Amino acid sequence: MKDQKDICIIIPTYNNAGTVVDVVRRALAWSLPVIVVNDGSPDATASLLAEADLPVTVLAHEHNCGKGMALKTGFQYALGEGFRYAITLDADGQHFPEDIPIFLAAIERCPGALIVGSRNLQAENMPGGNTFANRFSNFWFRVQTLRRLPDTQTGYRAYPLRSLPNLQLLTARYEAELTLLVFSAWKGVPLEPVPVQVWYPSAEERVSSFRPFRDFFRISVLNTVLCVLALLYGYPRLLINRLSR
Repeated sequence: MKDQKDICIIIPTYNNAGTVVDVVRRALAWSLPVIVVNDGSPDATASLLAEADLPVTVLAHEHNCGKGMALKTGFQYALGEGFRYAITLDADGQHFPEDIPIFLAAIERCPGALIVGSRNLQAENMPGGNTFANRFSNFWFRVQTLRRLPDTQTGYRAYPLRSLPNLQLLTARYEAELTLLVFSAWKGVPLEPVPVQVWYPSAEERVSSFRPFRDFFRISVLNTVLCVLALLYGYPRLLINRLSR
């Protein structure tokens, strides 16, 4: 890509002391500004990042606020710094920073699009609960937006920052990423899936702040709300967008 100076990388982290420094180091290999949002981690995340002395910007929440708020903090900072795109990836090692060039190529190929990393949901090491959650989310996303995406749950994305929906709409936790997708689709932002790798550690190794029952309930409630909003706002907005084109 000819000009990458207006693209940054945002890595939200919560209790990922065992992986965050490695993920950041690998992300820095692509010579893009890296913004780490430490979402109030009580573990050694903050000290390890400080000791590593890496050329990154670290933003910190005093208390854990949730992934949605971590993303909001990162987006607001990136917008304030004049970045046009933000590539987001998780700090737990599941996402491969080596896939960043795939996003850079997609940004050049589809300027203005929201680039959505798509995992292989049929992979042997994909946890069964994740596969069900993805299919559940994909179905309701299609109902709400009349658009198909192979993976609506992934956090590995490239966001066109100036086309983001109102950040005040974001909820605190994981369902915020679904909100961003749905409202972007209603707004007429092109959505471009790209294949990405994913690594799932064993149950003993995995560190996750996702709360299966509580967060799945929150996502279910959000989907109900989004279906109502689709009737009142989303479908009419999609029709207006189509007619205007």
